[in-house]
Amino acid sequence: MKNKFYQYIQDLQDTMTSKLEAIDGKAKFQEDIWKRPEGGGGRTRVIENGHVFEKGGVNISGVHGKLPKSMQAYFKVGDVDFFACGLSLVLHPENPMVPTVHANWRYFEMYNKDGDIIDSWFGGGQDLTPYYLFEADAKHFHQTCKTACDNHNPEFYQTYKKRCDEYFYNAHRNEGRGVGGLFFDYCKASETMTMENWYNFVTEVGDSFLEAYVPIVEKRKDLPYTKEQRNWQEIRRGRYVEFNLVHDKGTLFGLKTNGRIESILMSLPPHVQWVYDHHPEAGSDEKKLIEVLKNPKDWV
Repeated sequence: MKNKFYQYIQDLQDTMTSKLEAIDGKAKFQEDIWKRPEGGGGRTRVIENGHVFEKGGVNISGVHGKLPKSMQAYFKVGDVDFFACGLSLVLHPENPMVPTVHANWRYFEMYNKDGDIIDSWFGGGQDLTPYYLFEADAKHFHQTCKTACDNHNPEFYQTYKKRCDEYFYNAHRNEGRGVGGLFFDYCKASETMTMENWYNFVTEVGDSFLEAYVPIVEKRKDLPYTKEQRNWQEIRRGRYVEFNLVHDKGTLFGLKTNGRIESILMSLPPHVQWVYDHHPEAGSDEKKLIEVLKNPKDWV
């Protein structure tokens, strides 16, 4: 399974980066191949200063070795080996009318001293972070997520949509990071789902990503915007940074397993503002966004 999924994310990275370069029309992804001293490595691809994407990354990694002590305590296991692989994607468009997007699909295995698999699971999801709320965009993104889920279980969309709203939440701000999407983790073999079933589900969600996001980019990338709207985008990006550095488990795992720091922090936007005690005007488009972030909606 690990070889099969690692091959899948390598192919998906190629598909995504070529499509995103075509949309941008100016910038190209810069590739770094890196090795992890304890075992494994990855392929980082970053795009910067493009016509559409101010900064973005589509990264894959496959790391293995002894599970660090800090993660042993987290998973409540003893001295075990692990393998983890995944694709992680973040795109920060320059135009504030185009939403930031994040996605991740991953697979994890743990082994005993004999090398036998003692646990394995899939995880992942995709979520949308607009700066200006176009309800049609949120509906399109969520409908694409729901269609992928419905092919596997009619309950998956509502379950993983709710988990996404709960996970991508800045508790210290009492607001969501964005308008959500899907979030799933610890997807293990059960009476109703084999690991092969989970593989089929996760890869269908991965394959749906471009369909979920690209039409939104195409529709919004050439809309006009003002300096004030750009300022608002940078203020909201500050909340994005806060979530990633304070709450995000993937960032934490990467830092605690001696992951490549440049790849882990590629999710951070290039231009951000923290304005003291900032509040948008009542009745404004900016205030409309905040109200939705404080009260997650059912989009489909």
